[in-house]
Amino acid sequence: MTKEQTRQMPQILNKKARFEYIILDRHEAGIALTGTEVKSLRQGRGSLEGSYARIDEGEVWLVGCNISPYAAGNVMNHEPLRPRKLLLHRREIKKLTTRVTERGLTLIPTKLYFSDRGLIKVEVALARGKNKGDKREDLKTRDQQREMARAVSGRF
Repeated sequence: MTKEQTRQMPQILNKKARFEYIILDRHEAGIALTGTEVKSLRQGRGSLEGSYARIDEGEVWLVGCNISPYAAGNVMNHEPLRPRKLLLHRREIKKLTTRVTERGLTLIPTKLYFSDRGLIKVEVALARGKNKGDKREDLKTRDQQREMARAVSGRF
């Protein structure tokens, strides 16, 4: 698969993650999938809304990620909401485990994409939840930046 072909593959983003959480650190992880899940993701039929990553017994699992069943699949089609194993090095898992348990942080998937080699990767972010005041402050700054951009461009 060429780089041009992988650039044309769809990316699945978790748009609410930046609004709901303060992103502290990002990690790239592989994901264990079945054949029909890969075909469905190539068609862009997946969602990260409401999903999170959980650490169980030294393994990281992606929970709540919805990958729609493959349209041309048969009885061997996959379950859309099944937990999927994330592939990380043992030292990365240990580091994430200590940070999540000590500081009360959360692992949130922010992006599901195809690498240059055609492999499906998940960007997992170590995040802290925002409170209402933080969210309001973000909305205010976004509105102010939008108004400044309009004023600079001459559109009102």
